[in-house]
Amino acid sequence: MPYLALDTSTESLSLAISSQQGIIAHDWPAEQKHAEMILPCLAALLEECQLTMKDIQGIAFGNGPGSFTGLRIAAGITQGLAFARGIPVLGVSTLAALAAGCDADQVYACLDARMNQVYCAAYRKEHGTWLEEIAPCLCDPDHIPLPNGDNWMAAGSGFAMYSDALKCRLGEQISGIDATRLPLAKDILALALPDFVAGKGLAAHEAELVYLRNKVALKTHERMSK
Repeated sequence: MPYLALDTSTESLSLAISSQQGIIAHDWPAEQKHAEMILPCLAALLEECQLTMKDIQGIAFGNGPGSFTGLRIAAGITQGLAFARGIPVLGVSTLAALAAGCDADQVYACLDARMNQVYCAAYRKEHGTWLEEIAPCLCDPDHIPLPNGDNWMAAGSGFAMYSDALKCRLGEQISGIDATRLPLAKDILALALPDFVAGKGLAAHEAELVYLRNKVALKTHERMSK
């Protein structure tokens, strides 16, 4: 069944749809134009897949951490589309999606959080399933938590902005660095599909946003009331 995923947590706009041909995805540089680009880009992707929103059975979105404004856009679009169709939603960690997109079984994911800080988490793949070794957190680059063992792939914009501090902290625990890696909708969708199939989707108002900077995870209706 067709499912949609979207991510607006970074400077890119990322969309993906599962189809009979597999996951079809596109990513666009958006800078600060996510809100004005997302619906036209979604319409183009649906047309490419020969689908309409009436065909979509659920929506997954990158629920953070990431750009505060970007997360709000993703949640708002997801909520509006899901309410209109009466379909379930799933929030997926942007750091987990970042890890899932890497060609590695152990990934230390790290995104630039501005203000001289990073969002980071560590994930390990076992029997095809990604397990969380270090939960998403907000840290100074020279105080990030250390994972167990070696051979960790380092990925994300944090390693572009704070390369020296992060490499000094992780040392020989990392086997390589991909500082250009972003959370992408195709990886969000791949992580969400098993839960959608298992009936674990949520009502639109139950979707959570994860704002690590102020230590909260707000449901969409709670966010809208603030």
